[in-house]
Amino acid sequence: MSRGTVQDVTLFSDALQEDMQLLIYIPANYSPLYKYTVLIASDGKDYFQLGRIPRVADELLENKEIENMIIVGVPYKNVEDRRKKYHPLGEQHDAYLRFLAHELVPYLDEKYPTYQIGMGRALVGDSLAATVSLLAAVKYPNIFGKVILHSPMVNEDVLSKVENIRTPHLFSVYHIIGTRENEVKTTTGKIENFLKPNRELNSLMKEKGFSLFYDEFEGDHTWKHWQPDLKRAIKMNFSL
Repeated sequence: MSRGTVQDVTLFSDALQEDMQLLIYIPANYSPLYKYTVLIASDGKDYFQLGRIPRVADELLENKEIENMIIVGVPYKNVEDRRKKYHPLGEQHDAYLRFLAHELVPYLDEKYPTYQIGMGRALVGDSLAATVSLLAAVKYPNIFGKVILHSPMVNEDVLSKVENIRTPHLFSVYHIIGTRENEVKTTTGKIENFLKPNRELNSLMKEKGFSLFYDEFEGDHTWKHWQPDLKRAIKMNFSL
C-alpha cells in the first residue's frame, strides 16, 4: 500500500501568542495539480497515533473510496493547555477558535491546493476536542462545512450555542456516543454522564434541521471504540 507522509510544522499564532505544532498528512499521490479537501483534528497527536488516521486515509485513498485529502493534526501541549483551549469556558477558547478559522485555514489555503470553501473543510475531535470542533463550526459555519464528533463533552453552554444557531444547513454533523458513557472520569477527576447530554444534543440538532448522522455504539469513552469508527466516519463524509 502506498503510504502518505506526515510533516511536522510550526505555525506562530497571533491569536494565541504562541507557536502551534502541526502534524500534516500528505497523501502518497499528492500533486499540486489536484485539489484537496482538508480535515483538521484537534487532539491531533491522539488522532495520528491512537486513531492511526494516516493509515486509515492511506487505505481508503488506495482503494479510491474517498476524495483527495490532507489531514492536519493540532496537538495539545498538556491537559491544562487542552482545557484552556477546548473547553467552552477555557480562557483561551475564543482565541483557539480564531486560530483555527483565521490563521490555520488561510495558512493551509496558501500552502496547498485546497477547495477554499466551507464544504471542502472538516473538523474532527474526541471528547473536549469534539466540543471545540463543534463550536468552531457553530461560530464559523461558512468556513467549516463538516464536523465529526467522537463522544463530545456537552454542557448547557454547548446546547445554548447550538440552540441559537440560525444557519444549521451550512454544515453537516457526524456524531457518535457510547452507551456506557454514563460514567466518564474526566481529566478534572469528576465522574460525569456524557450519554444523556449527547442525546439531548442530538434531539436539538434534529429539531433544528441539521444534516445529521447519529449513532450509539456499545462501549465507553475510549480510543478502543473511536479508532475503529474512523474508517466509517471518513468514508461517510468524504466518499467519492
